[in-house]
Amino acid sequence: MKVPAVDYAAVFQALPGAVALVTPQLIYADANAEFLRLRGATREQVVGRFVPEDHPEKHPAEPVLLRVLASLRQAADTGERSIVAVQRYDTEDPDQPGVWRERYFNMTNVPVFGSDGRVALLLHRVEEVTELIRAREVALTLQKSMLPAFRPDGRHQAAVRYRPAAEALHVAGDWYDLVDLPGDRVAVAVGDVVGHGLPAAGVMGQLRSALTAASLVAQGPAHALEVLGLYARTVDGAENTTVATAFIDRETRTLTYSSAGHPPPGLLRRDGTVEFLDQATDPPLAACPEHAPRTQAVAAFREGAVLVLYTDGLIERRGEDIDTGLARLADSLARHQADDPEALADAVLADLLPPGDAADDTALVIVRL
Repeated sequence: MKVPAVDYAAVFQALPGAVALVTPQLIYADANAEFLRLRGATREQVVGRFVPEDHPEKHPAEPVLLRVLASLRQAADTGERSIVAVQRYDTEDPDQPGVWRERYFNMTNVPVFGSDGRVALLLHRVEEVTELIRAREVALTLQKSMLPAFRPDGRHQAAVRYRPAAEALHVAGDWYDLVDLPGDRVAVAVGDVVGHGLPAAGVMGQLRSALTAASLVAQGPAHALEVLGLYARTVDGAENTTVATAFIDRETRTLTYSSAGHPPPGLLRRDGTVEFLDQATDPPLAACPEHAPRTQAVAAFREGAVLVLYTDGLIERRGEDIDTGLARLADSLARHQADDPEALADAVLADLLPPGDAADDTALVIVRL
C-alpha cells in the first residue's frame, strides 16, 4: 500500500493545540489557527512580527513576557526543550475595553533543527490551563474549609501549617487538629488519607470530625484510635489511613500517644535532643481483617519542650530511607530550638521542603509545652 504524501502545512494548521513557529531571532514565521484564536489576532498581525512587539509594553503580565523570551533564547542557544511553567497572563476583554480577565498558561519551546544541524526554528506551544487552575483553587478552598481554624488557648504556644503539593489539583487527605479536653489537657493529631483529589479530601473531613468527637470521650489516644478505626471500616476510601495523636496533660507533664501506622511525633527536649515517639505504633486504620485494640505509650516532658506532629510529605523522599528524613527533621528542630512555634514551623518547612516542588501534601503542628 502506497503511503500518501503528508501535507505538513495542513497538519500544522489542524493541530488542536496553539502552536507558532519562531525564528532564532524571535520573529514569528507561522502560527496555526488555534494560536491565532487564542491571541485574538489574524495571521497577518502575527507572522513576520518580532515576538516582544506582540505584547503591549504596559501589559499587566509584562514579567511573564520576560520569562517567555528567556525560554525562547535558551531553546535557541542550547538546542534543548525549554518549559515555562504555569504563568498568569491576563487578557483584555474584547467586549469591555479596560477590563482584564485572569488567565493561566503553560508554554513549551522546542528547537527544530535544519539540515546543517543548527536550530532553524522554535516550535512555541501555548496551552491554556485557566479552568484547571480555577478547579484547583476551588478544591484547595474546600479542603481548607475542612481543616479547623486554629485558636491558641493562651496557655501554650502552638503553630499549624498546611502545605499543598505543587502539582495542579493535587488536593489530598492530610489533616491536623487540636482539641481541648476535659481537665488541663489537649489532644493533638495529624492524619493522612491514602490517595489524592476531592475524594480523599472528603474522607479526610469525615475522619477528622470523628476523631475530634472520639477524643472528647475516650479514655486515652489508643481508645480514640480504636473508635476511629471502627468508624473507618464504614467509610469508603478510609482504609489504610494513617493517624498519630497525643494527649498532652499539663498537670502531670506527660504525653500519652498512639499511632496508626503514622510517622512518629517528635519531642524536642530543652537540651536540644529530639526523641521520636515510636513506642506505640500499630497498623493503619482498617488495614487488618479484624478489629483489634491499639497500644499507647507515655513520655514525660519539661516545660519549654516542643512537640511536633507532621505528615509524611515533610520527611519522605523517593529513593531515600525514612531515617534520613527523620534525621533531617531532628537537625532542623535542634538548630531552630530557640524560635517561637510560628518561626519554628516556617524554618522547618524551609529546611525540609524544596521550594515550589513539594511532591506530597504536608500538615505540620508544633506545640511548645
